[in-house]
Amino acid sequence: MALEWVVLGYAAGAEAIMLLLLTVPGLDPIRKGLISVTRSLLKPFLSVVPFCLFLLMDIYWKYETRPSCESDSCSPSEHLRHQKSIMKSQRNALLIASALLFYWLLYSVTGLVVKIDQLNKRIEKLKASD
Repeated sequence: MALEWVVLGYAAGAEAIMLLLLTVPGLDPIRKGLISVTRSLLKPFLSVVPFCLFLLMDIYWKYETRPSCESDSCSPSEHLRHQKSIMKSQRNALLIASALLFYWLLYSVTGLVVKIDQLNKRIEKLKASD
């Protein structure tokens, strides 16, 4: 079950890099190419949303079926395994949240950058017509 977490981590990383490249000032010469690449990748990255929901249900199922480990009922090694499992679940939930957040931010920022470019073109047309 580790492969899907690696895939989700790479998807979140790619979203973060694209978001960073879109928002960094000074990249105006290549911004049009970045916008077109990002807009073309938004639909495939939409598959991150149901994938995250599936992984969230997986975390919930593991949480519900996890054997409980009270203070006196388990050995120290079982207690340590229980704590590691809880830490991994929390880490994976944080990865899910960051992937969803990065997708939403990428979608929003791409829309805003496209609107800004359209408005700049309209301003240039109005200046040219005067």
